[in-house]
Amino acid sequence: MEYRTLGEGALQVSAICMGTMTFGEQNDEAQAHALLDRAWEAGINFYDTAEMYPVPARAETYGATERILGTWLRRKPRDRVILATKAAGPARSLDWIRGGPGGFDERNLREAIEGSLRRLQTDYVDLYQLHWPDRNQPMFGQWQFDPDKERPTVPIRAQLEALAKLVEEGKVRYVGVSNEHPWGVMQFVRLAEEHGLPRIVSIQNAYHLMNRTFEYGLEEVCFRERVGLLAYSPLAFGLLSGKYLADPHAEGRLTRFANFGQRYAKPNVQPAVEAYARLARELGVSPATLALGWVYHRRCVTSTIIGATRPEQLEENLRAWDWRPSPEVLARIDEIHLRYTNPAP
Repeated sequence: MEYRTLGEGALQVSAICMGTMTFGEQNDEAQAHALLDRAWEAGINFYDTAEMYPVPARAETYGATERILGTWLRRKPRDRVILATKAAGPARSLDWIRGGPGGFDERNLREAIEGSLRRLQTDYVDLYQLHWPDRNQPMFGQWQFDPDKERPTVPIRAQLEALAKLVEEGKVRYVGVSNEHPWGVMQFVRLAEEHGLPRIVSIQNAYHLMNRTFEYGLEEVCFRERVGLLAYSPLAFGLLSGKYLADPHAEGRLTRFANFGQRYAKPNVQPAVEAYARLARELGVSPATLALGWVYHRRCVTSTIIGATRPEQLEENLRAWDWRPSPEVLARIDEIHLRYTNPAP
């Protein structure tokens, strides 16, 4: 396993991060622990979760993922595990989380981290992330900014000041953002430097063959400001594995949960999936290997967050690390990208 420095911090994270968002919904505790043990055995030291997991988020399962990860964490040397979690933000219907997350003010962030620490059975998290911006912006499949949706928001400086207190108290080592845009990253960096507040070390955004929007502004920002990308959804909810081409009703989140994958219900998604699958067959690799190998070895990616509900899926994810696309293959991938540009932003 390769290890990389996350942003300007001291965290040495594995180039593959184990995602956990299915634990407590599609995986029970025993299944989840088996997957986590295999990831650990493979050299993965980086584990990502969130207070709102598992997905789809609902009151009956709220917090289950962190609790499952917490019981596993008790059996591991805490100082060797890089543990990341996320605080849910406002503007989503999550009334069972802190009475409905009102924003990233000090009260909400303190309540969120203390709840996460209890469920995770630890005194601190290595990386604490804001799951999505407090302010109005397009996210989770939305692709247009709408100023008519402006609403009261917690200023970014106040968010950083609240996070600073958690860092000072030892509950959090480093902070990061998720589902952010270039303006937000620049504001977080600028305000941290101007006021001596914690500097974000990471951004966790969707990044895969059908969503390369990170390259259209954020890549330069993160390169120049030394913010590491944690790429999530490298298989686009399983679409890029090709399994739905063979069987549109195959088991997975897209078929199991109605209206869960709306960001993938867009015109050019299907032809793009078919094009990448054809290329994979020509190269003699699986569609999943093509998609994962491409993300794993992108220069803008610090760590790729993978997910698996079955051991065989995890094994394929791990094997894909050894496949690195040649310059010729990258050129062919770019040809498809230019034909079907970001069909699932």
